[in-house]
Amino acid sequence: MDSVQNKHNVSYRELLHVALPLIITSASFTMLHFCDRMFLSWYDPVSLQAVVPAGILSFTLISFFMALCAMANSFVAQYYGAGEYENCSRSVAQALFMALLSWPLIWLLIPVGVALLSWSGHAPEVFAQEKAYLSIVMWGGVSIPLAAAAGSFYSGRGKTRVIMTAHLIGSSTNVLLNWFLIFGHGPFPAMGIKGAAIASLIAGFVAPAILLGLYFSKANALVYRTRETLRFNRPIFLRMLRFGLPSGVHMVLDVGSFSVFVLLLGRLGDDAFIASNIVLSINMIAFMPSLGIGQAASVLVGQCMGRNDADEAEAAAWKAARFGWIYTLLVVSSFLCFPGVYIRVFARGDVMVSEVFETARLLLFFASAWGLMEATNAVLSSALRGAGDTHFVMWFHTTVAWGFFALGEAVIVLVLKLDVFAAWGWAIAYFFLLGTGWILRMRSGRWKTIQLIERAPSAVEQAGGIPV
Repeated sequence: MDSVQNKHNVSYRELLHVALPLIITSASFTMLHFCDRMFLSWYDPVSLQAVVPAGILSFTLISFFMALCAMANSFVAQYYGAGEYENCSRSVAQALFMALLSWPLIWLLIPVGVALLSWSGHAPEVFAQEKAYLSIVMWGGVSIPLAAAAGSFYSGRGKTRVIMTAHLIGSSTNVLLNWFLIFGHGPFPAMGIKGAAIASLIAGFVAPAILLGLYFSKANALVYRTRETLRFNRPIFLRMLRFGLPSGVHMVLDVGSFSVFVLLLGRLGDDAFIASNIVLSINMIAFMPSLGIGQAASVLVGQCMGRNDADEAEAAAWKAARFGWIYTLLVVSSFLCFPGVYIRVFARGDVMVSEVFETARLLLFFASAWGLMEATNAVLSSALRGAGDTHFVMWFHTTVAWGFFALGEAVIVLVLKLDVFAAWGWAIAYFFLLGTGWILRMRSGRWKTIQLIERAPSAVEQAGGIPV
């Protein structure tokens, strides 16, 4: 394929067109979790201690299946860039099969999650609530990989407003259900953290239901043959496994290392644990939109690679990174200037004793220090996955996350018995090491030679001729 004929410059306007709905989608998740934790802090300080580790751990156990199904995003992007529209829907169909197959496996992981929470050594009343939340959420855990699979049909083609609308409706439903089920308004009894988990389980199916309804609509069935292609396709399924398995392993080990960090924080005392959970909740305001920018980078890089334009794929990745850096700088600046405004959102009852407030204020500065590199991680690693560089992403991230971050945190907390500030300081070093690795890999250009999709032969090749 002639790269000159396929030359397409990704502008900041195009990046914003794709990224903004995904940023709003990520922001909706941010507000959802923020409200979830804020309501629980008002309901019971113990619930605030329990919801963060249980929520992160449940996502860790589901994240492998989510990342595996989300690999369809890169396939759709590259097939769309190559003009092979029916292969877009064939890729989505394989991801949908993977999502449904993951459901019983997610159920089987519930005892594993409970065992890990037990190992964390948290107070008995905290563990009881952690166990309840994790178990309920994971019963409906298939909604996460299902949403990733269905959403890839839209995100891979850059139609991100559809995803935004579906998830905004789902997140709004969740927040509304949280209000009723946590506090017991109307005909519902007050269920606290169990109510929050039930709300998440029910609302989790709203977005994938909307996305699937549109996917099988008459319009998409006509252009992309979404109904006819809903069958097993062995070549695409196996190719998706080849590139998706490293992506899934990377995701679960990445989130898993951070879960270890959160679980270890629970051993540093109640005040340090509550303060850490507050700051981790606030930090989502800076971090979650970066995931949306990263997903946009993955889409645009994938489409450029589908057009055989690796240089423009790199340019798109750096533009997305700069966009992420600007956003993060604005948010962390507000953290530094107005820390009390954010922390006081959680000010109810005994949560905001002076020691907790002061610890949270200082930890918010730590989170601000790693903000830019956290954005770098989210954007550039996604861009590399969009190009198909999933094996490097898996091996590098796994090595740093476990050989440096998790191991170092275990030594700091369990062996050296240092305080919460030492633990968070090590996290800063981890994010800087990780971000430096992504920058160097992107600049190396080694990812440009990866062939993610099998391309259909051109008209010239089908005729048996080769252009001179």
